[in-house]
Amino acid sequence: MAKKVLVVDDEKLIVKGIRFSLEQDGMDVDVAYDGEQALEAAHNNQYDVILLDVMLPKMSGFEVCQQIREFSDVPVIMLTAKGDDMDKILGLEYGADDYITKPFNILEVKARIRAIIRRSSKQSRREEVLDQSAVFYGQMRVDREGRRVFLNDREINLTTKEFDLLEFLTNHPNKVYGRVDLLHQVWGADYPGDVRTVDVHVRRLREKIESNPSEPKYIHTKWGVGYYFANKE
Repeated sequence: MAKKVLVVDDEKLIVKGIRFSLEQDGMDVDVAYDGEQALEAAHNNQYDVILLDVMLPKMSGFEVCQQIREFSDVPVIMLTAKGDDMDKILGLEYGADDYITKPFNILEVKARIRAIIRRSSKQSRREEVLDQSAVFYGQMRVDREGRRVFLNDREINLTTKEFDLLEFLTNHPNKVYGRVDLLHQVWGADYPGDVRTVDVHVRRLREKIESNPSEPKYIHTKWGVGYYFANKE
């Protein structure tokens, strides 16, 4: 089955070029030219990945990504201005999985899309062989099959990568992983981002699952080394 991609950018020539190139690779491509169109498309369709520009009419890419995360964990790749590190960090904060800086090479775009789809496919295959029962860690319940997390029976909305990170750490309790190791294990060896991606996701996870993120009970820091999971409730 063809992979389904949503391309969102208000520059129609860019959209046309990306669409043509992805369709040449056998992908099914939808397009949107503003934030409202993008949000409507994401609501009404199941995409394998969304390519989302930051600067959009009516609603910014950050706002779109944030609202998508309220109902979907579809992988999102943000398009940001060259050298604008704040856009990259904000994109990750709002739930994006990856980012590409403009101007970009279409070959890079296709490589990033294929990589993120490949990682999602690997995750699906891993789930087939993992124990499908829910696992409890104190007040937290991790449903591996449904890729859902609950605290005191209240569901916590995690992004794809937040869940992947939590699942990896819980699968290796008390083992400390450096940021580079986590980047390779969770995002893949071909991921071009830097270790700040790990820090951002750890911080977001703590904000969502810890009652007091400054004194975590689940995801802990080994100063100067990395992060590890331990249930210290």
